[in-house]
Amino acid sequence: MTHTETEITAELVRDLLRDQHPDLADRPLRLGARGWDNQLWRLGDDLAVRLPWATRSADELLRKEYAWLPVLAPRLPLPVPVPHRQGEPSERFPRPWIVTTWVPGEPADRAPVTRAAEAADTLAAFLTALHRPAPAGAPAGRYHGGPLADRAEGFAGQLAAATEAGLVPDPDAVRAVWEDAAAAPGWAGPPLWLHGDLHPANVLVKGGTFCGVIDFGDLCAGDPACDLAAAWLLLPDGAADRFHAAYRPAPDAATLRRARGWAVSKALTCILIADAGVHGRPGGKPTWGPPGHAALGRLTATAHR
Repeated sequence: MTHTETEITAELVRDLLRDQHPDLADRPLRLGARGWDNQLWRLGDDLAVRLPWATRSADELLRKEYAWLPVLAPRLPLPVPVPHRQGEPSERFPRPWIVTTWVPGEPADRAPVTRAAEAADTLAAFLTALHRPAPAGAPAGRYHGGPLADRAEGFAGQLAAATEAGLVPDPDAVRAVWEDAAAAPGWAGPPLWLHGDLHPANVLVKGGTFCGVIDFGDLCAGDPACDLAAAWLLLPDGAADRFHAAYRPAPDAATLRRARGWAVSKALTCILIADAGVHGRPGGKPTWGPPGHAALGRLTATAHR
């Protein structure tokens, strides 16, 4: 993890626009969010400037979004940030950046889902539309979409860290969910398009239901179980079954078992990132903790030990 050497300010963003996209430079500009990999600066009412600020991998992720999101967005039933312009590295800012559409809404780690049935149907429709066979040139996942066996060491480290910090009340139940998922047959279908990182900060809420999906930096091709984990991470108690009934084609038992494994790992990630003393930026991301703990509770309630 590393912060960019150049401090990102409104003045810098406006100078970059003047240099490379002068027709956009006079629009109102204000900070929208500081994410894990990127900063987002709102540009007028309908656009945003997205600049890498904390991880070296963010550069290639932005270029990936610029290449693929305009292709995928037209078929998706929820708004997503569609890149319109690309900014190249320069003396002012030595990294690539993009201008995208702005997607209104409040991240789900800050705004509760209160219309559970509608949210389950909306999420199922979005993933049904996204999960189509990807072309041969589609990007491979960094961490997502592959066999769970590839995540075994990382999961063990997550669980050990969370247990040592006293963040997991029943580590054995968490381990049971993972072991059952890891024992499930692998994905035998073609690699499907995946969002790859559907956690509560990357899905937007308005009026109690989902209204947009953001941050496609982990867009990749692979096993849909990775994204289906979102049912436990994003939906209120009792709504996962409705989601699974609405998603097409209906997931088989092995896919649901693998999805539970992805969900328990993602829940631990949220919990660890929320706690500044364990993992993440100084100060942590406290709003990621409650959805992570809620997801673990849903998953371990039905764990087979």
